[in-house]
Amino acid sequence: MHVGAVDLSDSRSFAKGFPHPYFTWLREHAPVFWHEPTAVTPEGEGFWVVTRHADVLAVQTQPQLFSSETGGGLRAGGGTAINDDVNAGRALNATDDPKHAMLRGVVMKGFTLHAVAALEADIRRRVDLLIDAFPEDEPFDFVAAFAREVPLQAICMVLGVPQEDRLRLCEWVDAGLSTASPSILDGEYARRIADYGLGLIGKKRAEPKDDILSVIVHARPDEAGGRPLNEGELRSFFLLLFAAGAETTRSAIAGGMKALIENPGQMALLGAEPARLKTAIEEFVRWTTPSIYKRRTASSDTELAGQPIRAGQKVTFWEMSANRDERAFERPFAFDITRSPNPHLGFGYGVHVCLGSMLARLEMRVAYEALLRRVDGFALAGPEDWMPSNRLLGIRRLPITITRKDRPPKEQRP
Repeated sequence: MHVGAVDLSDSRSFAKGFPHPYFTWLREHAPVFWHEPTAVTPEGEGFWVVTRHADVLAVQTQPQLFSSETGGGLRAGGGTAINDDVNAGRALNATDDPKHAMLRGVVMKGFTLHAVAALEADIRRRVDLLIDAFPEDEPFDFVAAFAREVPLQAICMVLGVPQEDRLRLCEWVDAGLSTASPSILDGEYARRIADYGLGLIGKKRAEPKDDILSVIVHARPDEAGGRPLNEGELRSFFLLLFAAGAETTRSAIAGGMKALIENPGQMALLGAEPARLKTAIEEFVRWTTPSIYKRRTASSDTELAGQPIRAGQKVTFWEMSANRDERAFERPFAFDITRSPNPHLGFGYGVHVCLGSMLARLEMRVAYEALLRRVDGFALAGPEDWMPSNRLLGIRRLPITITRKDRPPKEQRP
C-alpha cells in the first residue's frame, strides 16, 4: 500500500463505507501526508491529511493557526470541506473568532440544556409511534422507518419547520449528498434548502414562535453592535442546522443498530443492562463518526508531526481515523458498549465542538430506550447501502426484521 492508494477527494472512494485498512496504514506509515491533486480534487489543489488522534486534536485546539474561514485571507473562500466555499465567513462552522463566538452565542440562546430537555416528552411520543408502525413479519428499511425519522422530526421541532415539509427537505439533503459535487451538498439542493429556510425565517420574523429559529432570528447580539443577523447569516444558519440535525444522528442511530446486530454479545448485554446505554451511545458515535473529516487552512507556516505546513495550504483532519487510532483506544476495532473512558472525536473538539451534541444524545437515548423496551430481537435482512460521501458518511438503507416484545405470538393473535 502507498499514500496515493485511495483518492480521498473522490466520494466514490467511500461508496462501500470508510476505507479503514488504508487509514490504518496511514496512521502507521504516513500520519500527516500531502495528498496530491487528482482529476476530481477541488480547485486542482493538494491538501494535507491528518490521521492520528493526537495530531487531529492539535489542529482542533489551535483555531488561530488552523482557520475555519479563509486561512488568513490568502484565498477568496475557505470553509470545512476540501473545496473552497465563497460563502465561508457566514455559517457557524466556517467562521473564526470573534465572529464565530458571536454566532455561537446566538445559537446557544436556543440550544440551552433546558430547551433541549423540554423536547424529550414529544420525541418519546414520536418514537413510540414510529415503533408502532414497524412490520413484524417482513423486512423493512430501518433507516427510512426509524433512524431517519427520529432526528428529522426532532430538528423540525427545534427549528419550527412544519412536519409536513420534513420529507421534502430530507430528500433534498439526501440528493445533495449523493450528487457528485465538490461541495458537501450539491449547490442546487443546498440552494433549495437555504431558500426554503429564508421563507421560514421571514415567517418567524413576522410571527415568532417557541422555537430556536425564532430565537436566532430575533437575537441582537452585543458583539454585532446590537443588530439582528442579516439574511445571508440566517440563511447559512438554517442550511447548517437542518442538514446537520437531519443527517448525522441518523447515521449514528443506524450504524449503532448495525453494530449491535453484528455483535450479538453487545446487544444481549445492553438488553440485559439498559443502564449501559450512556456509554453505548458514546460508542455508537465513535464507531460511526458520521462527519468523517473536516478541513482547515493554515494561517501561517507551521509544523505538524514533523511535516512543514505552509501558510495557505489546506489541512484535512480525519476524525473517523482518529477514532480508530491504536494509540488512543484499546482494541479500536472492537465495538464495546462498556468502553470507558472513550475520548472519541465524533462530536469534534475545541471551539467548534458540535453545538447539537446534547440534542443528538437525547435523540439516541430516547430512541434506544424505546427499542430495547419494545423489541425482543433484531436481524439483518440484506446488505446496507452507504451514502457515497467523503464528508458525511452514513448508512442510507438498512434492511432488518424484528420480533416484538409487546405483541402476542402469531397463534394467539385475532
